[in-house]
Amino acid sequence: MCKRKPNKPPTRAADGEPGPVRGVIERRWRGDASGVHGLVGRLERPRAHAGAGAFRMGTGPRQPNDQGGPISSEPRINDRIRVPEVRLVGPEGEQVGIVPIGKALELAAESDLDLVEVAPMARPPVAKLMDYGKFKYESAQKAREARRNQTLTVIKEMKLRPKIDSHDYLTKKGHVERFLRQGDKVKVTIMFRGREQSRPELGFRLLQRLADDIQELGFVESSPKQDGRNMIMVVAPHRNVKPVKQSGPAADSGAG
Repeated sequence: MCKRKPNKPPTRAADGEPGPVRGVIERRWRGDASGVHGLVGRLERPRAHAGAGAFRMGTGPRQPNDQGGPISSEPRINDRIRVPEVRLVGPEGEQVGIVPIGKALELAAESDLDLVEVAPMARPPVAKLMDYGKFKYESAQKAREARRNQTLTVIKEMKLRPKIDSHDYLTKKGHVERFLRQGDKVKVTIMFRGREQSRPELGFRLLQRLADDIQELGFVESSPKQDGRNMIMVVAPHRNVKPVKQSGPAADSGAG
């Protein structure tokens, strides 16, 4: 039988000298060229087999990739139209037909007009002879006039309780009528609490009563419907009623 050799006792470091493991750690992580700085330097150098896209530490932020400016929403005009032929439309709307782009540009130059691509997705694209500067000015004027004439629809809210008394109901109805005269929609909300949730017909009858009382000023745009603990109905003013704006402050909502 073979005899096992006894384990050698671990070597102890002399007083004031680092042990074998501690000495290796201190030499490996000492702040000199062979320690931490040497390790960082090796990480910064790319590997030869990693190719051009190798990951490098400490090389700074990546530069943004410039792919060009934003896409313009304006139509292409004149020499910016890069197609071989177009379906040409005259300045008065007459159909000229399919012509080469060079011929269309010549006609535009002879008429002292611009060649504007009005339907780029058509095959071939549709181009029209027009004064592009005048066209842009008239379009801006029309858009400004449309913004001036448009009316901003505001939805007011009125909250009621199913067991509201007659005086409070008249007050709430007066607010709804005032909102309708101003041309605003009104969202009427019936709030149920406790055992009132088992009697939704109370809220439905109250909304029907309100709709009958204000039918001269508005109509029911959204019929009463249950929404959790609430029942909601939306009324809107008649289109033939001219809005009357009031300068005084008014309450927009209330609860019964």
